[in-house]
Amino acid sequence: EEVKLKKNIGLLSGISVIVGTIIGSGIFLSPKGVVAHTGSVALGLIVWVAAGLIAMMGGLCYAELGTLLPQSGGEYVYIKEAMGVIPAFLFAWTAIIVSKTSQMAIIVLTFAAYAITLFDMCGVPALPQKLIAAIGMLSVGIINSFSTKLATRVQIVFTVAKLSALIIIIIGGFVRIAEGKTDNLSSGFEGTTNSPSSIALSIYHAMWAYEGWNNLNYVTEELKDPAKNLPRSNLIGMVIVIIVYSLANMSYLTVMTIDELLDSPAVAVTWAERVLGPAQIIIPLSVMISAIGAVNGLAFSGTRVVFAAGRDGVIPEVLSYIHIKNYTPMPSMIFTIFVTLIFVFVGDISGLIDLFSFAVWMFYFLTFVSLLILRYTKRNTPRTYKVPIAIPIALVLIAGFLLIAPIIEHPRIEFLYAFVFVIGGLIFYIPLVHFNLKLKFMDSLTMYLQLLLEVVPSTK
Repeated sequence: EEVKLKKNIGLLSGISVIVGTIIGSGIFLSPKGVVAHTGSVALGLIVWVAAGLIAMMGGLCYAELGTLLPQSGGEYVYIKEAMGVIPAFLFAWTAIIVSKTSQMAIIVLTFAAYAITLFDMCGVPALPQKLIAAIGMLSVGIINSFSTKLATRVQIVFTVAKLSALIIIIIGGFVRIAEGKTDNLSSGFEGTTNSPSSIALSIYHAMWAYEGWNNLNYVTEELKDPAKNLPRSNLIGMVIVIIVYSLANMSYLTVMTIDELLDSPAVAVTWAERVLGPAQIIIPLSVMISAIGAVNGLAFSGTRVVFAAGRDGVIPEVLSYIHIKNYTPMPSMIFTIFVTLIFVFVGDISGLIDLFSFAVWMFYFLTFVSLLILRYTKRNTPRTYKVPIAIPIALVLIAGFLLIAPIIEHPRIEFLYAFVFVIGGLIFYIPLVHFNLKLKFMDSLTMYLQLLLEVVPSTK
């Protein structure tokens, strides 16, 4: 029998992966970064919609890439096919070590921060919060290591729960509008910025809230009928998120002025205090459900980058091995959970997100360019789905603008740090991959891990 990842993801679970990983804690806590940089209600709402459309177009491009190259691993697979091993390795290095794991750590710490508010404690002790976050992360790891089918079912349940909470917020906004409380919304473009850099930064903030739009491509091998379900899931999921995000932000602004929204540490909680009264506990519980659901989706999809890189031998191959009974990539899951727990216990890592937003968009830029390259190098390969060529060209220009505008108008040393970190992956690539340096202990370690975890090499 072939030991490989099983196709347990259908259309509904595919949509839940998209929606469930995009909607984490951000829309409940801090959608204020967009307003802070745009300066006005109208432009802020336009940016939310525009960022969603960018993510949707990106999803359509990734749908073509995922059906053309139907292997798990997302950008790693596409960049490798179009540009070679080195840029693909640098993507995997950045995603594995920082971008995916720090994102999960921040979200699971948010889950823990709300969980400890349910108990009487003196102040806000850090250790209980970190322990709760670690328990949440380990629980997600166990679920995903035990069964991909169970993980997708959990994802569907959490997605329905978080959408229900956002529907409550949206309905509350419609009620306020019906009552004539539209003063904040009617301010329109008053106070709008004219700085291209500020607009670029506002899109960065909105795109951070939409992060996860590409996650289904990491699990393409586990998707039933990817030629149909990949583009459909991407399109339907993004339409749902754009509508929900736009209406939720309108609802916030029916209750708070721009200044009040900017001063609120947790926008949805402030909204609940003013609108729901005694029922306001619904929102903190919803944030917890939303956060742990997003971590489940990120763990499910993000580990496939480790899996794909290990299968190609650019990182230790044992990280691509699969459990012989559960057909789950257990070593890559354990590795990802381990790195995430390091970030959980290190301390406040929110600065990493600002630091590596630049790096993330650099690899998005390379992926959109890869699609254009593959249109030429694989022009005779049949495609079950083909995005209009204007869309990847537009996204190359947009990604280029988001990379260059902040550097030109407001250069920051953090951009250099991010670039140096990405290039720093070559320190490991050159001896271990290019020169194929063998570490003596790896064969023994691989054998012991196989015996301990009951895992074997996967077949493509």
